[in-house]
Amino acid sequence: MARKIHFVSLGCAKNRVDTEIMLGVGEGAGYIFEPDAEAADVIVVNTCGFIGEAKQESVDAILEMAELRASGSCQTLVVSGCLSQRYAAELAVEMPEVDHFLGSSDMLRLKTVLEGGAERMLVHDPAYYTQRASDPRVLSQSHHSAYVKIAEGCNRTCSFCAIPGIRGKQRSRSVEDIATEVRRLVDLGVVEVNLVSQDTVSYGRDLAERPDLAQLVARLADLDGLRWLRLHYLYPERLTEPLLELLADHPVVLPYVDMPLQHASDALLTRMRRGHGGSRLRNVVTRLRERLNDMVFRSTFIVGHPGETDADFEELLEFLRWSEFDHVGVFAYSHEEGTASFDQDALVPEELIAERRERAMELQRPISRAKLEARVGEELEVLVSGVSDESSLLLEGRFFGQAPEVDGRVFLANGVAQPGELRRALVTQAGDYDLVADLLDDDGRRDAPPGSPDPARRVKLPMFDE
Repeated sequence: MARKIHFVSLGCAKNRVDTEIMLGVGEGAGYIFEPDAEAADVIVVNTCGFIGEAKQESVDAILEMAELRASGSCQTLVVSGCLSQRYAAELAVEMPEVDHFLGSSDMLRLKTVLEGGAERMLVHDPAYYTQRASDPRVLSQSHHSAYVKIAEGCNRTCSFCAIPGIRGKQRSRSVEDIATEVRRLVDLGVVEVNLVSQDTVSYGRDLAERPDLAQLVARLADLDGLRWLRLHYLYPERLTEPLLELLADHPVVLPYVDMPLQHASDALLTRMRRGHGGSRLRNVVTRLRERLNDMVFRSTFIVGHPGETDADFEELLEFLRWSEFDHVGVFAYSHEEGTASFDQDALVPEELIAERRERAMELQRPISRAKLEARVGEELEVLVSGVSDESSLLLEGRFFGQAPEVDGRVFLANGVAQPGELRRALVTQAGDYDLVADLLDDDGRRDAPPGSPDPARRVKLPMFDE
């Protein structure tokens, strides 16, 4: 009988891709994926080591799986990813129950572990590896939407970020290698591709041919069968006119901008080593809104960075009021050794950081809701995900302004559709982060609910009545 392998994947979408590569390695070695950790022969915990909260989550997951290593059928426990890359020596001592450690670029070395006889410590220089289309990969979640990693590492020097030390310098994949992977994914049924990297707008600058992001996007967007192409993690610098044209006009390139801005105060942006000030951010936001009709804008910010005063924080709140982003994530500063911020003075108390984060999110909540309420009565194209976990009577999906896992959902209160279908739907209700819509038939009429000829009868969603 085939041996069974279980994966715990933590952290960002880029880590998810790494897990899927290890899934492919396991499949190639004759293992089958086992969703129940207690029944697996091998357990792999792919960790995140970026900030304190993520590190604790990773440690907790390792300890939980270590208990199964002692009591269940698991014979081999493997820890991989950013935490083991960053703290290899410490983990080796503190966690004797772990059989093997892999770093942030050692996914393919899982094969030697599965074959037997591998060393315990398999953490190497992260710069040696860049993903290739020929690497094995098995999608672990939706089979109609996928992340595609276009580069590894980062050349930025943001003071709060440990990623360059964990993942190494930027290493872009070639345009054709990425296109080969996307072509294969589309042939497997993927209709939505989400491009990710640490610094997407810098794509190609490290390659001899110097391709830019617009060239890559144009190449991918014209692949037959791809319906949605979404860009994540754009650094707030000057966006080229060809890229703006693609975002504005290409039917496959979604007018969705994911641009982490981190703060709005000149003083804090200087401390963060972001290379620009608040006025530049306002110019970037204004230019994007002028160029992209119906743009959905997502951004993230950090509160509590060393030196953040009450005035700096109030400036951030004013920026949020002015910018009216569709989606905002606010993160509490994490004091990380090995970063430039770690040596800065004027630390902000943790209680004040938590209070500021809550205030920023509360300010954003009605803005996000108003953006969604403006879509009530609008027809949208919805990518159907499947039956909702809220109710077996509902389907759910996402419209172009909702990225997977981070932005919210569209609950479909009537009709029948298959996962992976792109369907027209009429928006009927809006909440803080989610929409309710009715599927429409080919003639633009409401689909009837399952088992009923009456398209007027729809499932009531009381969570949207407030």
